[in-house]
Amino acid sequence: MLEWVAAAVAAGGTAVVQAAGTDAWAIVRQRTARLLSRDDPERERTELMRLDQTATDLASPTPGEAALVRARQEAAWAARFEMLLESLGEAERERVARELNDLADQARQASAGGVSGNVFRGPTAFQVGDNNRQDNHFGPTA
Repeated sequence: MLEWVAAAVAAGGTAVVQAAGTDAWAIVRQRTARLLSRDDPERERTELMRLDQTATDLASPTPGEAALVRARQEAAWAARFEMLLESLGEAERERVARELNDLADQARQASAGGVSGNVFRGPTAFQVGDNNRQDNHFGPTA
């Protein structure tokens, strides 16, 4: 496999794992399912179920298992992306590899932190989603 394709495959696997549990998850989840399903609605539902299972697995490992679960999930998704890319012609492979890199960029930005999906209304904040945590810091960092 070409080096840049291998890098895109690895980036895609990492993107799925990084995005799980973040504000980017809904978008990364949908884009990943659509990409892997190749416009087949039944396959897309199957991919969405796999992605949901991944998010569940990543949300609840014991502290000693967290790194192993992440590594396994990254490898599993990278393998799925690799099989997809191997099945495509050269032009389509390049397009999909670029999309995997875009997914990776999106997941990296989400995992970098910051406020996302939050609306402040006076002295309160409204936040939507599961398993939210909000840490507010005002003033200079020390």
